Amino acid sequence: MAGDPRETWARLQQSLQQQRAKGGFPGGGSPRRAFGGAGALIALGLGAYVFMNSLFNVDGGHRAIKYTRIGGVKKDIYNEGTHLRIPWFETPIIYDVRAKPRNVASLTGTKDLQMVNITCRVLSRPRVDALPQIYRTLGTDFDERVLPSIVNEVLKAVVAQFNASQLITQRENVARLVRDNLSRRAARFNIVLDDVSLTEAQRAAFVVDKARQEKQATIVRAQGEARSAQLIGDAIKKSKSYIELRKLENARNIATILQESGGKNKLYLDSEGLGLNVNVKHDSFLSLKNCRIISGAMRLQRNPFIVISSIGSSVSKRHKISELTCGGGIELTILITAPFLP
Repeated sequence: MAGDPRETWARLQQSLQQQRAKGGFPGGGSPRRAFGGAGALIALGLGAYVFMNSLFNVDGGHRAIKYTRIGGVKKDIYNEGTHLRIPWFETPIIYDVRAKPRNVASLTGTKDLQMVNITCRVLSRPRVDALPQIYRTLGTDFDERVLPSIVNEVLKAVVAQFNASQLITQRENVARLVRDNLSRRAARFNIVLDDVSLTEAQRAAFVVDKARQEKQATIVRAQGEARSAQLIGDAIKKSKSYIELRKLENARNIATILQESGGKNKLYLDSEGLGLNVNVKHDSFLSLKNCRIISGAMRLQRNPFIVISSIGSSVSKRHKISELTCGGGIELTILITAPFLP
């Protein structure tokens, strides 16, 4: 194969400069003969350039068409191998005709108004005999222009015919409808679909169905709690024994907690809560006759704590509230709070 035309031209110029420096031409020939040799070299270089640009290769799995500056896109399709073309006048356009995978995700609504996220995997390739038409209408990036739009449209049309649960039980039927409709739509654009599959339809439908079941369970639970509250209210209206029963249960739970703590924790409990005032009345239990006041009345008004002890017991004033002991040396672990009593 001939060398690079640029190198040939550079060598020719270098040879001419050398001959000019010597003041003559080799062999004592005439200048006309010398210029004839230079013209031959130039013609040889141009011929090599034209020959190299007159060939183009089509790799395996590809096809080519030609675009001419006069006639436009030709109908001839060139297979794999090396082919001729006219430099500058003809331009080869090469297509990859092998099947290429593409995943298209679509958020679609079902017949029962549930939203599912479906991913469709498509193996597509151009129709070989329609490559000139594809180039005229879509160009070389035909799959980018066509597939995302038609896949979304077909998925929405097919999934809207089924409920969310049917996407699981009738998955084969859904996939078949998507494949048939999508192949028919792609054929209008001269695109062949070798395979169409739903990769995420089952999982999406399962998630939607699970969410619906959880919603139903929440509704049933709320209805049960409302019914329970209604029954408790009716029981309280009929008899006060239910309240006393709950107070006893709360008192037992508090005693269990205090026993497990081993007397290490000091607890401040409200006299109106947690059921500590079960079997006594407030006016007889919380009276100044049965209690010793920690500090003066002004302090009780700002921080109304009353330490409850048994009748006749005395409270030490030298310790903090958390370290108070009864007169008998028993440590107080419960301080019951109540408003200041005159």
